[in-house]
Amino acid sequence: MNRMIKIEYPESLANTLKLSGKDFETEIKITSLVKLYELGKISSGVAAKVLGISRIDFLELLAKYNVSVLGAYDINDLNEDIANA
Repeated sequence: MNRMIKIEYPESLANTLKLSGKDFETEIKITSLVKLYELGKISSGVAAKVLGISRIDFLELLAKYNVSVLGAYDINDLNEDIANA
């Protein structure tokens, strides 16, 4: 079952970003999913499914938002993986 989130915002917010109402809503949806991915709360597959795009397209989209495809994976995780290899 799909759910809907309703967010009230002043029209000036969308205008500030030079976006139409519909484009602003899409931007909010995308940035929310990108941030959840970046924080390690959801997988790229889940984000892609919600957006209705392929996982590869979502991973490519991350570059637009300066988010690593590795998500919450940090240098300590990398060093640990190298040590365990």
